Amino acid sequence: MAAKSSFPPPQLTITRTQARQFLLTHHFLRPPRQLVGKAGALEIVRRLGCIQFDPVNVVGWNPDLVLQARLGDYRAAMLDELLYTDRLLWDGFDKVQSIYMTEDWPHFTRRRVHGFDNVRFSEEEPRRLQPLIVEKIREHGPLSSLDLEDQTRIGGYWGFPIRVERAAMENLYIMGRLGIHHRKGTRRYFDLVENLLPADLLNAPDPHASEADYHDWHVLRRVGSIGLANPGAGERWLGILGMQSAERTQSLARLIERGEVLHVAVAEANGQTYMMRASESPLLASVGQIPDPAPAVTFLGPLDNLLWHRDMLRKIFDFDYTWEVYTPAIKRKYGHYVLPVLYGDQFIARAELLYERKINTLVLRNWWWEAQAMPDATCEAALTAGLTHFGRYLETAHFRLDPPADIDPVLQRVAKGMEN
Repeated sequence: MAAKSSFPPPQLTITRTQARQFLLTHHFLRPPRQLVGKAGALEIVRRLGCIQFDPVNVVGWNPDLVLQARLGDYRAAMLDELLYTDRLLWDGFDKVQSIYMTEDWPHFTRRRVHGFDNVRFSEEEPRRLQPLIVEKIREHGPLSSLDLEDQTRIGGYWGFPIRVERAAMENLYIMGRLGIHHRKGTRRYFDLVENLLPADLLNAPDPHASEADYHDWHVLRRVGSIGLANPGAGERWLGILGMQSAERTQSLARLIERGEVLHVAVAEANGQTYMMRASESPLLASVGQIPDPAPAVTFLGPLDNLLWHRDMLRKIFDFDYTWEVYTPAIKRKYGHYVLPVLYGDQFIARAELLYERKINTLVLRNWWWEAQAMPDATCEAALTAGLTHFGRYLETAHFRLDPPADIDPVLQRVAKGMEN
């Protein structure tokens, strides 16, 4: 409640239906798969600011899952080209490890400067190696930490030791001395940033004269990453340098005063209010004027931007979702890697999918219908189309329904439809 008291009363009130329609339209999910090609991918990233990366790959990396839900022709090679050939997208840090527009590089100047004095690994060993690594890359080209000889290990992430070469490369990456040239699976190959970025972008000055200016830019961007952003504390606000609750509240108050952000109330949301970019007022006004598209089924990645604020999902979509990939198996309610299933403007199910690479097969292992789901023939057809698209995105040759999902009569009919 402390954050709300610093803002003027909500400037408009919308219904939950309007909020759902706006959010799905904002996220290019009304309908899903409405865009195509690299131009469509860039349009998505520009609007959302960044897409979160995670090293878990069950049916694709999280950025792949975000893009396949919005692009009708998405294949993983498209993102690789945008990142590592065209260099129009950058593999860096925003909320956490993220993908964002390369043109945004100057806006993160403060983070790179901060990285010089606040390196992740401050031990002597990685500091000693850093200039040597720079020279080795200058001489030999892009390298991964495994291309270097030292086998010394130091304390790493989550208490697990890591090789000192990797620690040194991480430091240089955070400082902005190195960038990711390409990936092979989870292995990153680093190059000097001057070999990856054009000189005018690399040498562009920090566009933010003060920390407050930077905060306002990043907060406005983060509001756009979500669509309707509750001002309270939460992981959705991670990664904004020098920002705690007080600074976030001050920044939002400035943005409201300048007319760049609107304070929005949602009826029947138990008093929770949200921030919306004022530039998207026409989009909000249009959602009730446009006929509802034919409902389609799509599968969202666990770290999709729409899912960043789980309490908002509960209040606006009546959908209670927890990603259980790091939850001990005995404590899981659903499964290891479960994807929310969106149908029209409602979440109707959760799916546990698996890509068996050796036999190029998409497997549906488990399925949990939401209580309000009433799958009719139209829904079955949409589900068939959604699973077919998902298989095409992965470029699979086969689909298989495994126990216990194979006892569901709806899924049995869908599986038969996919055989035809």
